[in-house]
Amino acid sequence: MKNKEPLILVVVVAFTLLTYWLVEPYAHSVMHKHVESQNFAYADLKPLTKTGNAAAGKDLVMGAAACTGCHSIEKAGMPSAMDAVSAAASYGVNPPDLSNAGAIYDAKFLADVIVNPAHALKVEHKFDASKGKMHPMAPFAGAGGELEQEVADMVAYLQSIAVKPDQVTPKMAYENACGRCHSVSYEKWTQIGEKPAFKFEKDSLAFDIKVLEYQESLTKYMGKLPPDLSMYIRSRGEHFISTFIENPQAHLEGTAMPRVGVTADAAHKVIEYLEDAGDTKRHERASVGKMVLIFSVVFAIFALLWKKQVWKNLH
Repeated sequence: MKNKEPLILVVVVAFTLLTYWLVEPYAHSVMHKHVESQNFAYADLKPLTKTGNAAAGKDLVMGAAACTGCHSIEKAGMPSAMDAVSAAASYGVNPPDLSNAGAIYDAKFLADVIVNPAHALKVEHKFDASKGKMHPMAPFAGAGGELEQEVADMVAYLQSIAVKPDQVTPKMAYENACGRCHSVSYEKWTQIGEKPAFKFEKDSLAFDIKVLEYQESLTKYMGKLPPDLSMYIRSRGEHFISTFIENPQAHLEGTAMPRVGVTADAAHKVIEYLEDAGDTKRHERASVGKMVLIFSVVFAIFALLWKKQVWKNLH
C-alpha cells in the first residue's frame, strides 16, 4: 500500500493556504478598512465667497463674536480667561489659542466652525441641537451685518496674525491641533502642556494632579480618555493617522473624536512630530546608514585592488 502521508500533507497545506488567503484579507478589510485621503479638501464645507477684511475681523473677534471669552490670542496680548484645568471643567476640553489658527487650520473649516461647530467638527451625532445637546462652542449668528462677510473678515484676521504656513513647526502643529486631547509621554507632553523638570517632588505631584483633573473632564466629554500617541505612528502607520485626522468618521463611525480641520501641510507636520516622537533615532539612523553604505563601497574597492596585487604574480 502506497504511503499517503505526502499527499495528505499537500492537501492540508493547500487547504490551510486557501483558507488563509480567503479569510485574512476579508478580516483585514473589515477590521482595518482602507480609507482614501481627500487631500484635506473638505469638499463638504462651503467655500468662502467673500474677501475678508482683517481690520473688521479683528473688531468682531475681540468684540461681538466673543471669541476671546473662551480662546486666548497670545499674539494679540489676549491671555486665556481660565487655566487649562478650569477650561476643561467648563467646556470638556481647553479651547485652542488662536494666534496661529489661520496658518494651521483650513480657511473653509475656520469659517464653518465659527457658524456651525458641530457640523465643521463632524460631531452632529453627539451634539444634536434638536435634542437639546448643544456643542460647547456657541455658534456665531452674526453681528448685524452680512453673515458671510463677517465670517470672512474673522478668518482674514486670524490669517493675518498667524505665522506663514511654512513657519509652522511640527511641534506647533501638533500641540495646537492634537495636544489638548492626546498626550505624548515620550516627549513629556501632557494635555495641559509639556511637563517641566521640577526641583521638588511636591511640585511634580501637583502638576500630575492637574493633569489627572484635566483628564477626568476630558474623559467625561469624549466618553473615554484619548490615547497617548507616543507609538501610534509605528503601530498604525502614516496613512491611517493622516486619514483619521482628516475624517475620523470614515474610520470609526460614531467616534467622539472631532474632525481636526487642519491643512494638508499642517497634517504633514503633525505626522512628522509623531515620527520624531515614536522613533527618536530615525534621522541619526538614516545618517549612519549612508555612511555604512559609503564605507562598504570604499572597502570593496580597496579589497579588489588588494586581491589583484596579491594574485598578480600567480597568473
